[in-house]
Amino acid sequence: MTDEPELELEATELVRPYVITNGRELPGDNTFTMITLVAVSDEAPRARVLDPEKLRVMELCAGGFLAVAEIAAHTGLPMGVVKILLSDLVEDGYLLARAPVPRAQLVERELLEEVLHGLRARFG
Repeated sequence: MTDEPELELEATELVRPYVITNGRELPGDNTFTMITLVAVSDEAPRARVLDPEKLRVMELCAGGFLAVAEIAAHTGLPMGVVKILLSDLVEDGYLLARAPVPRAQLVERELLEEVLHGLRARFG
């Protein structure tokens, strides 16, 4: 009798992601990477009732942009499930998604030295 709760817990963990996504697969267009940034849209619809998992994602993103990996960590859901939920929310107009800000490119040392000499000449 002590093995039954463990089996029930394992079965719940296996079924849950499938149930959350309604059996859908990851979007094929690779819109969401781990570092894609997501935030709540200013024009998000208000009337529709959302699933609890989607509501949780909306609450997390209400404070500003979060990366997909951060959303997955906060919700405790697998990355694939989070990507499917985000895809739905973006498609329905609840969320905005954008690529992360690219890294700054390195500037040539000579240019920086010229700027420094110009500032010293002007301001002493």
